[in-house]
Amino acid sequence: MGTETSESGQDNDFFVRFWGVRGSIPVSDPKTIRYGGNTSCLEVVCGDRMFIFDAGTGIRYLGNRLCDAGQPVDADVFLTHTHFDHICGIPFFRPFFTTGNKFRMWAGHLLPALTLRQVLVELMMAPLFPVPPEVFQSSLEFRDFRAGDTLRPAPGVTIRSTPLNHPNGATGYRIEFAGKSICYLTDTEHFADREDENIVGLIRGADLAIYDSMYTDEEYASRVGWGHSTWQAGARLCDAAGVKTFVVFHHDPDHDDDFMDRVHRDVTAARPGSVVAREGMVLRP
Repeated sequence: MGTETSESGQDNDFFVRFWGVRGSIPVSDPKTIRYGGNTSCLEVVCGDRMFIFDAGTGIRYLGNRLCDAGQPVDADVFLTHTHFDHICGIPFFRPFFTTGNKFRMWAGHLLPALTLRQVLVELMMAPLFPVPPEVFQSSLEFRDFRAGDTLRPAPGVTIRSTPLNHPNGATGYRIEFAGKSICYLTDTEHFADREDENIVGLIRGADLAIYDSMYTDEEYASRVGWGHSTWQAGARLCDAAGVKTFVVFHHDPDHDDDFMDRVHRDVTAARPGSVVAREGMVLRP
């Protein structure tokens, strides 16, 4: 079962910290403070290596913490896809502006039509943004791959991927380190008549599965085709794949803290040990 703890600094430590848990658009409202209003960003630490998954508005706060630490940053950034809510934090990530920092940015859904570099250039193109990516002073490499590939970005770290069911494509990830696994699956829409075999295969036996649970089953009835799923579908997938801990993620911007408390009550009743993601939460598999 996943555990919520503080950092330990051990060489084989493995954890995920949530910097942004919201979907579609960030929200700033006293009624969303407990769960958080920033869009998707996860920090995954594997021993002495840091991996960042998605670059929504939450990445700004991660970047501020890294800059405040005053140490050079060497990290990999993996994007599930390049819809705006998952990349809008890139121009505001302070470590990109610091000479000596090194980053590798990965995406698995764009080829052959586009490359990740092309998307970043267009994100920061006038009149949408005042400066181009050339303003960044860090070393920044772009590594496009195809969803379904297995990646080995660092010694002892294996990242498996799979395509997700989302408009314009998206990539799901399974991070394996020190005999444990964390899976990250957003944005994706479940199938009405069967489990998504791509996802079941990726998350089988995983310790943690973080899944797009934007809606309830009741809400989903009027949102078919929008590219998102429900916590009920996530629980069913985790049951089918023998996942230890299911994590509800990508909260609808209209779901306030009281609504999310009800989701927590219902999901833990349906699948004991499940977790509803909150900004600042740290989970270890």
